[in-house]
Amino acid sequence: MSTSRGPSVRQRRLAAELRRLRERRGLTGDEVAERLTWSTAKVSRIENARTGAKISDVRRLLELYEIDGARHEDLIALAHDAAQRGWWEEYRDLPSPLANFIALESEAGTIRQWEGNSVPGLLQTRRYARRVIEGYNDISTIPPQEIDRRVEVRIRRQEVLYRQQPPQLVLIVDEAVLKRRVGNDEMMREQLDRMLFASGLPQVTLRILPLDAPRRVMADSFTILEFPATHDVTFPDIVHTESITISHLVDESVTYMYRLAHNSLASQALSPTETRQRIIEARALW
Repeated sequence: MSTSRGPSVRQRRLAAELRRLRERRGLTGDEVAERLTWSTAKVSRIENARTGAKISDVRRLLELYEIDGARHEDLIALAHDAAQRGWWEEYRDLPSPLANFIALESEAGTIRQWEGNSVPGLLQTRRYARRVIEGYNDISTIPPQEIDRRVEVRIRRQEVLYRQQPPQLVLIVDEAVLKRRVGNDEMMREQLDRMLFASGLPQVTLRILPLDAPRRVMADSFTILEFPATHDVTFPDIVHTESITISHLVDESVTYMYRLAHNSLASQALSPTETRQRIIEARALW
């Protein structure tokens, strides 16, 4: 199992900005390497976020590019942020696609999701999450200890909703999810109670797409991650999709299509108030 880590959003922001500053100065990677007595490969690794940039290296680059004042301080602050380790790094045996997604999710300012199969991970109870994760044993054996760690990771991911500045979570969930059994009746009632609670949080907008709504867009589940500017450095939206065999990030050139799909699904979904009533009605059936 691969445990390699992709760069965090902060590392990618820093890398992109350093590359932009070099290009603005009209320098090639070879020229930067020569002036700083580095290898060209080192410059490339920093600019492509394939390696963490040391603060001392960032300072030398900013000096070479003649960046000073507030802009200099912003980029040094970003470099310090990029050097921080996330909590998920404690789980060294996580599959790299999952670790990379968590790193991106943790820095998103808005998370837009369409979910047609199960309760979104950020709203799952511990028991519901365990049943979902245990289901993978039907296609790939997962040791009990690994299941425990996957459940723990899923629950820890939810902390993002309760931090001081949480992301906005905009969820469209198929009504079938409310009626699809995962565990026993008690587990389902507990899970629907969690959804009701989450729907009352100011940072969460939860809407149910009714089964009897005429569906215009037939889309598999997906998540759009939107990132605010940090230290005056922007980062493009990212779409995450997954299936039984693959979890991947969609090329940014097609993220707009997913935004349109999410907007279409939202236009057919119930209002937040109607959604709460639909969840209450579904709970009474369990």
